[in-house]
Amino acid sequence: MRTLWEELCALPHRGSATALEAQAAQKLKDYLGARLGPLISVETQTFRAPRSYGPELILISLLLASGGLGGLWWLALLGTYGFWAHFSGWWVPWRPLFDRYPSQNLLAEAGQGPKTLVLMAHYDSAKTFFLYHPQQVRYFRRNFLLNAGLATVLPLGALLPVVSQLLGLYFSVQAVLLTLRELREPYVNGANDNATGVAVAAALFEELTQNPLPGYRVMLALTGSEEVGARGAEYLARSGRVPPDALVLNLDNVGKGELFYATGEGMLVYHTYRGGMLERAQANPGARPLAYRLAFFDTRPFAARGISCLTLIRLEQGIPPNWHWPSDQPDGVDWKAVEETLGYARALVRQLA
Repeated sequence: MRTLWEELCALPHRGSATALEAQAAQKLKDYLGARLGPLISVETQTFRAPRSYGPELILISLLLASGGLGGLWWLALLGTYGFWAHFSGWWVPWRPLFDRYPSQNLLAEAGQGPKTLVLMAHYDSAKTFFLYHPQQVRYFRRNFLLNAGLATVLPLGALLPVVSQLLGLYFSVQAVLLTLRELREPYVNGANDNATGVAVAAALFEELTQNPLPGYRVMLALTGSEEVGARGAEYLARSGRVPPDALVLNLDNVGKGELFYATGEGMLVYHTYRGGMLERAQANPGARPLAYRLAFFDTRPFAARGISCLTLIRLEQGIPPNWHWPSDQPDGVDWKAVEETLGYARALVRQLA
């Protein structure tokens, strides 16, 4: 497990839909092939995605700014829908403009049975932004809700000239800041987010390949482009490879801090988790429950479809350590926490039998 994690961390980053993300995917495929070659085959599921969420948010900010400065309520309303759609995983007409770069999921299956267990973790890493600065990140949820509130009231505010102008100016500044982010900010290494989750998911899958879980077909889903809107997980959900009665166990940011199991997720629209994995987490000591609203996971498209999900995450003071910041390096990971996460996940999965 640690060898795989170190190989992923050896790359400078694994930015969504970049060449280094593809290189990471090949490393993962080679690793699984070397460890489990005769027992499994690894499938590459290709799709297209953006390299950053910034360009779409710039467009949304410009729609809101233009609607406000021009007093055009209908243009502001389009920006409001775009804002809600971006953070809720809804359809938008401009998505093909941004989903222009190749990305990939890696899928492997082991075992046989009428039930399906999916072990999932994303292997891409994110660009940083000043909102993730250690002195600012504690206010991330508050800042997001401020933006959401202003974006939501702008169509009505567009009918009031002074309010409309002020809000239009606000979103103009936001568009400038997001543009500077795209031009200047780097991708982070992602040692915790989410090389740790990949290492745990792969290790647990290897155990279940060699010692099958009775009655279950186990799928390992290592997803790309999670950091730009859960694009890989969304593609997997739409592909039909995960049946409606599956159990999905997702691992994200498990390298430091206190262990939590999410009972649901949603930055705006909240999806409550349900099903067998959640029930076992509630009965199993070692992790605390958490209604996760800080961001979204790869479970979002599955939870939105009513599929049973559970996500394991470690937090410090309510935030993933070194979240989307250049300090997300190998020396910021507590390996004992990774091993304990594997033990907890193993206990949950074995109880399914």
